[in-house]
Amino acid sequence: MMKVITHMSLIKKISIGVVLGTVLGLVAPTWTAIGILGNLFIGGLKAIAPLLVFLLIIDSLGKHQHGNKTHLKTVIVLYLLATFVAALAAVFASYLFPVALALPNPVTGHDAPSNIQDILTGILMNAVMNPIEAVTTGNYLAILMWGCLLGISLRVCSETTKQFFSDVSGMVTHVVQLVIELAPVGITGLVFSSVAEIGLDGLVSYGRLILLVVGTMLFVSFIVYPLMIFLLIRQNPFPLTFWCMKESGIPAFFTRSSAVNIPINMALAKELGLDKESYAISIPLGATANSGGAAITISIMTLAAAQTLEIATPFFLAFLLCLLAAISSTGVSGIAGGSLLLIPLACSLFNISNDIAMQVVAIGFIIGVIQDSVETAVNSASDLLFTAAAEFYDLKREGVSVNITERVKNAKQLHP
Repeated sequence: MMKVITHMSLIKKISIGVVLGTVLGLVAPTWTAIGILGNLFIGGLKAIAPLLVFLLIIDSLGKHQHGNKTHLKTVIVLYLLATFVAALAAVFASYLFPVALALPNPVTGHDAPSNIQDILTGILMNAVMNPIEAVTTGNYLAILMWGCLLGISLRVCSETTKQFFSDVSGMVTHVVQLVIELAPVGITGLVFSSVAEIGLDGLVSYGRLILLVVGTMLFVSFIVYPLMIFLLIRQNPFPLTFWCMKESGIPAFFTRSSAVNIPINMALAKELGLDKESYAISIPLGATANSGGAAITISIMTLAAAQTLEIATPFFLAFLLCLLAAISSTGVSGIAGGSLLLIPLACSLFNISNDIAMQVVAIGFIIGVIQDSVETAVNSASDLLFTAAAEFYDLKREGVSVNITERVKNAKQLHP
């Protein structure tokens, strides 16, 4: 039995944890010691997440190389624009279909900044906090700012120094992965506490949250992204959209890793007849930089927390959330649960405490049984979609005729 459990995928272990926690919460709600497992899991994430975000920002910006080939400019712009648009769609979806979370004893009455001056003043004051204090207290705005400045400054350092930060970032990432491996045990405790304190009715909100997150991701994948492609190339985008989702999105759904899906996307790009010099760089880049699914998760979870705490969300603050979600989600695709660990950063915009934010992260791990698979499928399929669209657009500008339907048809013959 232990051998079977050891070799079982994390998603299956988390599913078992959800079921076990629910059963124990119904059968033995007085066994409060089980809830300690959830508290330990949240405590571990709360302790390591600020350091992880700080080092990831420094490492990713420090690795940037000057003089990248100009033919990648279009795909990079598409990646960044798509991530922002995905966050914007998530904000509108949250306004249209507001969802409140079932948090144990939530404290309502929190106030978000009421005007632009208060918002900007609060952001600036939080951003200039001492970086060491920011990491220890979980001030993600300061972590973001100092991480960006240090990462940009790292570009002028020696390769040895850059490698040092890369190694340290990898070390902390490994620690986070070890903590996440304990997620099934932690989820058991968290679900037990939720069922024991709020009952099964409270868990219904998780189902509504899953529907909102997945529905928004599907809307972005099959409506918003194709519209972007149409405006860019002025051709029917759906043959390419459906082909990318079928050939790239479905494998990514089951592997739940954009990095693992890179070889698949490289092979599919070759079948589309794309330029190898371009997709050899853009596909691996997209596995980290193109994070529309992550931006959707961050935005919806943050606004759900604000809704739960009865915090008013003015439009300007929601717009800042889109920017923050788009910027911060870049680079987390290669890390399991990476988008969830950035939720406290977004919550800080609404003056939501780190303790509450980490409870929201825990809910994210519970719905991650479905959310993370769909998020990975959306990200990976759009990597291939925008790589192809960028090259077709550049060819069109150069006067070269491109027929998307014919390209997809030829690719299907090579990959039936």
